[in-house]
Formats: sequence, C-alpha cells, structure tokens
Amino acid sequence: MKMFRQGDVMIRQVAELPNGSTAVKNEFRIVLAHGEVTGHAHAVRVEDAVEFTRADAAGAVRRFLEVASAASVVHEEHATIPLPAGFYEIVIQREYHPESIRSVQD
Repeated sequence: MKMFRQGDVMIRQVAELPNGSTAVKNEFRIVLAHGEVTGHAHAVRVEDAVEFTRADAAGAVRRFLEVASAASVVHEEHATIPLPAGFYEIVIQREYHPESIRSVQD
C-alpha cells in the first residue's frame, strides 16, 4: 500500500472503506487539514474524490477518501501530490505535550 505526506497530513492507501463508513457532503473542496497559523489548507477538489468518516470503537472519527480516477492534494506552501484511483485514510500528525497528545498545527 502506498503512503503520501504533505506537511502534517499523511494519506495512506487502504484496500477498501471500512464497513459503516458514511459519505460527507462537501461543497467545493475536501479540506484534509486547515493551517491554523497561515490559513492555508491541504485540500482535494470534490469533483475528484468523496470523503467518508467512520467512528472507531473508542469513538474517534477516522477520515477516508475514495478517488474514482485521479485527484490532487493541493496546498499553497507544498508541492501538489497526485493520488491515483483508490481508497485512502487521512491521518493528521500528532505530537506529545506534557498536558496532552494533540494534532500538529501547520
């Protein structure tokens, strides 16, 4: 399985969507992660992919993409990443702080 990384976003290819995944309605683009400092975003056009979510046993929400033919992950400060057709899980990098484990802020 292939993996891609753009900044603090990892996109990991999976064999299929997990059972019980629910499609998410996005209007213009699928934002994989917002940049808290710059306001930029890691995103995919809705014409190229469909976002799905699935809560795991602990209640954490996992995010997935279904790419029918091809898609591109874009960000104003990173190189564009082409995604071939397939299923992908979106994972945001996390970091340890004494008070908690939290998502990395871009």
